[in-house]
Amino acid sequence: MSFRTLTAEEIECRIGMIKDNGLTLLLYKNARVDMDILDETFGIFGWKREHSRDNANCTVSVFDADKKEWVSKEDTGTESNTEAEKGLASDSFKRACVNWGIGRELYTAPFIWVSSDHCTIQNRKCFDKFSVAEIGYDDKRRICDLSIRNDKTRKIVFEYHAGKMAKQKAQTPPQPPKAEQPPQDVDVNALRNRLNKITFALAQGKQENIATAVSIWTKEMFVRLEDIPDNMVASVLAIAERAYRKRGFTD
Repeated sequence: MSFRTLTAEEIECRIGMIKDNGLTLLLYKNARVDMDILDETFGIFGWKREHSRDNANCTVSVFDADKKEWVSKEDTGTESNTEAEKGLASDSFKRACVNWGIGRELYTAPFIWVSSDHCTIQNRKCFDKFSVAEIGYDDKRRICDLSIRNDKTRKIVFEYHAGKMAKQKAQTPPQPPKAEQPPQDVDVNALRNRLNKITFALAQGKQENIATAVSIWTKEMFVRLEDIPDNMVASVLAIAERAYRKRGFTD
């Protein structure tokens, strides 16, 4: 059993972090999307939800027609800033639906940075609204194409096209980054610690985003930071540093 992936219209964009020179966006789904997909997949009588612990827990059950029994998955939510009780019920329901696989592909989203040139930021606040203009997935249900639009200006403010990048790389054999031997007096462990810090900041700690970044920085040779050999750490760190500064991070 598998659920379809979410369409652009079913995905919400919410502002994560705001800095003077730009902001980050996170992708979300709401509870109505979960209900629509459950109805679409099992029919209105083929699933049910139950709440416990004052709405902190939600159990979503679907009816297995072959086994003639209900199958359940459960998760816990957190309160929202407004309407705490209602928000808690909604969040626990959405999390239980993720356990079933609905919208799990959103966890593969790239790091989304919108420069202040493409939005209005005043006193570290932004009231612009953003939406997904286009989204595409690969055969492993990972996001490979993504375009974000500023609804106020109607302009595309972020684009990510891993699918096109992969196609281009397939046509041209990838060349590994130039291996640079660090100077004798350079502490490789210090370079690795700096690389780890920068990568986690850029990827917001998400393992899938870290793997994507490392794959790009190393021309698809590695997807884990710890697998990068000592003689490549300096060159990979230089690439990460450029992305770090470009996105407005400072130490």
